[in-house]
Amino acid sequence: MIQQRIIQYIDKEDLFSSDSNILVALSGGADSVALLCILHAAGYHCEAAHCNFHLRGEESNRDEQFVRQLCKKYEIRLHTVDFDTTRYATENHISIEMAARELRYNWFEEVRTKCQADVIAVAHHQDDSVETILLNLIRGTGITGLLGIRPRNGAIVRPLLCINREEILHYLQSIGQDYVTDSTNLEDEYTRNKIRLNVLPLMQTINPSVKNSLIETSNYLNDVSAIYNRYIEEAKTRITTSEGIRIRQLLKEPAPEALLFEILHPLGFNSAQIKDIANSLHGQPGKQFSSKEWRVIKDRELLLLEKAQSENKEELPFLIIKEEKEYTPDFLIPREKEIACFDADKLNGEISYRKWQTGDTFVPFGMKGKKKISDYLTDRKFSISQKERQWVLCCGKRIAWLIGERTDNRFRIDETTQRIVIYKIV
Repeated sequence: MIQQRIIQYIDKEDLFSSDSNILVALSGGADSVALLCILHAAGYHCEAAHCNFHLRGEESNRDEQFVRQLCKKYEIRLHTVDFDTTRYATENHISIEMAARELRYNWFEEVRTKCQADVIAVAHHQDDSVETILLNLIRGTGITGLLGIRPRNGAIVRPLLCINREEILHYLQSIGQDYVTDSTNLEDEYTRNKIRLNVLPLMQTINPSVKNSLIETSNYLNDVSAIYNRYIEEAKTRITTSEGIRIRQLLKEPAPEALLFEILHPLGFNSAQIKDIANSLHGQPGKQFSSKEWRVIKDRELLLLEKAQSENKEELPFLIIKEEKEYTPDFLIPREKEIACFDADKLNGEISYRKWQTGDTFVPFGMKGKKKISDYLTDRKFSISQKERQWVLCCGKRIAWLIGERTDNRFRIDETTQRIVIYKIV
């Protein structure tokens, strides 16, 4: 009996308990109607939530009316909401499908909190999981994408993953429960429907039980992924630093590119980019790769990981305080790099701060000749990322301090100094 199988599955996966308050996502379609009926018949306390996306004219209103009558029949509390889905998609520059998904799940969580439900139950079943596996395989994915739909994701639970679509329809027929049909599900319009209506039937001509084979494979891979993920986490601790990834250590690992994928894919890098980054490991420093929010820089010994810079004008990333005082012979010039002392009369131009630029020069303290800042930073073995973050204090057009590193000899304190200026990073 389907109901008993689902109860056993709920217990096995620890989705919720017999005294949990369950918010059921109810569209009015066969899957969600079956989910509500099964949970209600099994004695679970349920409330329902229905979204009207206003995408199919009268059909959308028909679905809402059906859901209202269904909940009235079973005396189940119903929450409803209306969305201007098309407008939301346009304003956020996303597809209609993505807009509906975002609106739906954000609202479900609001309702769950308001009605103090323990979980949100959605009606994904085995066929949905099979389609997800194929969809991810077509798009390109890591091992996680081949696991199909998982029973739990935070507060979202999926009690019907132990049965298929055919069993759902048979169950509804056996209890005499009708449902509404979304016309778009019958159209070969979206990628998922192409898999459902074209790809899977073709695969079934080769292997009639291909759906079961894919489910069994995903269950097997779920165990494999537990082992795989443990290795990934252990390897991450071996190869990463606060700045990025140790290239030499990465190349010692059994599968460097797979490890790179698991680190970089969550940061928005796609498979092609990650392959290019892997190919750059043996090359010269300087190559850069960007996702929407992150940047990878190939340095000498590290793959540097940085948040992408905002296009807005950068502000000094630290606070500098200034102090002026009379110079006395007993004054000891501090040796800390965070403090810079100058002859106030020599530092007589407009003071400003900026990042250093190509071609910048200064006269390092204790030297007589000019030196390019780029050469100085290279001699100090600064990484590409460290170089990019280096700021300078300017007096007019001259650089007086390579901040946090070295002052310019032209502004030094000497036997003629009467007043001094002290700048300190705090």
